[in-house]
Amino acid sequence: MLMYMLPFILIGWSLAVGHQYSSLGSQPILCGSIPGLVPKQLRFCRNYVEIMPSVAEGVKIGIQECQHQFRGRRWNCTTINDKAIFGPVLDKATRESAFVHAIASAGVAFAVTRSCAEGSATICGCDTRHKGPPGEGWKWGGCSEDVEFGSMVSREFADARENRPDARSAMNRHNNEAGRTSLNDNMFLKCKCHGLSGSCEVKTCWWSQPDFRVIGDYMKDKYDSASEMVVEKHKESRGWVETLRSKYNFFKPPTERDLVYYESSPNFCEPNPETGSFGTRDRTCNLTSHGIDGCDLLCCGRGHNTQTEKRKEKCHCIFHWCCYVSCQECVRVYDVHTCK
Repeated sequence: MLMYMLPFILIGWSLAVGHQYSSLGSQPILCGSIPGLVPKQLRFCRNYVEIMPSVAEGVKIGIQECQHQFRGRRWNCTTINDKAIFGPVLDKATRESAFVHAIASAGVAFAVTRSCAEGSATICGCDTRHKGPPGEGWKWGGCSEDVEFGSMVSREFADARENRPDARSAMNRHNNEAGRTSLNDNMFLKCKCHGLSGSCEVKTCWWSQPDFRVIGDYMKDKYDSASEMVVEKHKESRGWVETLRSKYNFFKPPTERDLVYYESSPNFCEPNPETGSFGTRDRTCNLTSHGIDGCDLLCCGRGHNTQTEKRKEKCHCIFHWCCYVSCQECVRVYDVHTCK
């Protein structure tokens, strides 16, 4: 059901994966022409139109990170060429859906924050609120990245659709916020040395976001330890409201940093258009691995094929003083294993 898709993934322009979106940042954004926006998103787009390309870039890096983190899994965050992007995979309230919501929300907050620090927009800039006293041997300087503003943009735009009193909206809001919280949790102090001959007599420091790969690794750990929930219904003045609670009381309840889900995932071994599974046939597997990327598990017990592949690579490289490197070209033979 498309109503449960990420709001910014629903919008065709925002994916920015295909070549048709490669020049998005240089094109004017016409909010009224974007399909699928609810009124709150439309108002937000018009008020913050100059940062909307960063929103699209954030979705792009979120999906790319998803594909990196799951490259060796049965579900590898495959995108398809239609408005649903992932097909029916996100229709279910599974771990995979939880991760996609979290990483895309984090990606939007990350990209907007970075864009503001780089001076790409006039409505935002550096963070001057959370510096604190300087440390020994350094002082505040540079441009601290305003992750609170980036998170606000992600929250206002991404959560605009998640206002229903049902379990799926509650799950989506929780996982969206978990993704954004991961940025705050991984901010670090970045410093630059000043002095003669590269000495570090004086350092200026500022708050910086980490490389987004750090966020991806962090959220992948959250995916592996995601909390399974059950849906409860309550009668309130506005009608029936669904909430989530932990399925297993002997586990620690999830915090705002944890991912939550309440439906089981398919095994993704065989193609299934109803679940969005592409199966694992012809996927490259690792013969020596005993993990999920190994040929036994990734191929779901069907076995694998092996073929040799010749690749041209640089070899016998020599550094010449000064200053260049010369290499020869070698042909090397590799065994490539693919699932039957």
